[in-house]
Amino acid sequence: MKDTPSPTYVELLNDFNIEKFVQSQLADSFDHGDAEDPFLVCDLGDVVAKHQRWKTEFPRVHPHYAIKCNTDTVLLKTMMALGTGFDCASKVEIKKMLELGASPERIIFANPCKQKSHIVYAKEQGVKLVVFDNENELFKMKKLYPDAQLVLRIQTDDSASICRFSMKYGADPEACPQLIDIARNLNLNVVGISFHVGSGCQDVNAFVKALQNSRKLFDYAKTVGYDFNLLDIGGGFPGTKDVDLTFEKITSVVNFQLHQLFPSKQFPHVNVIAEPGRYYAASAFTLVTNVIATRQVARDIPAEGYSDSIDSVRNGVTPTANEERAYMYYINDGLYGSFNCLFFDHAKVTPTLLDVSAKQSKFSSSIWGPTCDGLDRIIEHMLMPQLNTGDWIVWKDMGAYTIAAGSSFNGFKTQKVYYHISDEKRDLLTKLADTKVKGVEFSCFASSMCCQANKKIQNLTKKEAAPKDPNPIGENTEQPIPVYM
Repeated sequence: MKDTPSPTYVELLNDFNIEKFVQSQLADSFDHGDAEDPFLVCDLGDVVAKHQRWKTEFPRVHPHYAIKCNTDTVLLKTMMALGTGFDCASKVEIKKMLELGASPERIIFANPCKQKSHIVYAKEQGVKLVVFDNENELFKMKKLYPDAQLVLRIQTDDSASICRFSMKYGADPEACPQLIDIARNLNLNVVGISFHVGSGCQDVNAFVKALQNSRKLFDYAKTVGYDFNLLDIGGGFPGTKDVDLTFEKITSVVNFQLHQLFPSKQFPHVNVIAEPGRYYAASAFTLVTNVIATRQVARDIPAEGYSDSIDSVRNGVTPTANEERAYMYYINDGLYGSFNCLFFDHAKVTPTLLDVSAKQSKFSSSIWGPTCDGLDRIIEHMLMPQLNTGDWIVWKDMGAYTIAAGSSFNGFKTQKVYYHISDEKRDLLTKLADTKVKGVEFSCFASSMCCQANKKIQNLTKKEAAPKDPNPIGENTEQPIPVYM
């Protein structure tokens, strides 16, 4: 008999405090050798609140979460329970969602240029919605999956977006009528139009123009015998608050354009979907890293131009141009891991220091990842108080395009994730969810993690003197009390 996998516990916490949680990790270091490893903290309540916001601001648009943004299993299971669809780009992503229990009808195979074996797999699994943007792909689909429901992706003006896609994907709107004609001659079933204005959209007019082009193609398709029933408006929705173009500004404009171009009375059969990724994931995850090494360096003297370059780097008393101290800090996650977002997603990250007084002196500092590559630098320069080995640094808004694209280069990879949710948001999840979150139990601990942390810290000094206890501090003998939805 196949063993049933253990559930993932999500702790019910109404007073979650990241500082106290980190203290609990410090206390655990006396019992576990990996307590200084980096970890992520996921607030599932943030995801639930985002979904409620979506339903309020975008009642006509059904989200299909872009799983490439963050493939965390608990996050995906939560999205499934909330009733979203899923944007998948490969066989692996489709397989992952099907194994988690998603129905094929909730998946759109949104990669316009696909490997043949991936098309065959989608067909075998019953994933019918498939995106294309060129003539060769149509002939490929005719041969491999003639019964697919095809969606034509068009180019957009994404020049104001942080991550641009139209240079790679999407057919020129002027050439789309020809593609529709070819599909018709091949007797293929084209069901709608999709577009993507680019990730991190900065100009809402990109949506306006794309919707206008979509309506023109809906009308043209009608003249050759198609009756499109799907409009996919892609992604580009912000997942954090530090943006100029807010989610509400986008939804206001898009809702108006949908009403003008695709009024419900005229298009009651048209299903409008979107492919948000960072919107749901970005602010839900916080990364916590440990300072694994520190280095006082000579400031303002380039090592290669100094006669005693070794001392200028390693000797803290070497005089510098202004005789100020400067520091290099090494942490246990970097550009090859969660901070790959600095390269691939053009992200900007800001460290938060724990237990640091605002009155402390600040020094020129840089922060580096753990790998042996000199490129692995997270922050080139900022003013920071002096840190010590073992200190923790917190990085907020680290849920989008971070761990999903990270590698294990040099043997470093952040793997631990802790989940929590408040009672209020758990109740909201129960209200919004179509089903129970599979494989997840929301648990109340007899004593909260923060209280456990304080107890551990208070007992650390007593540990060596105390007689050996059959249930020593640090071994959690209290079982979580599951709370079922």
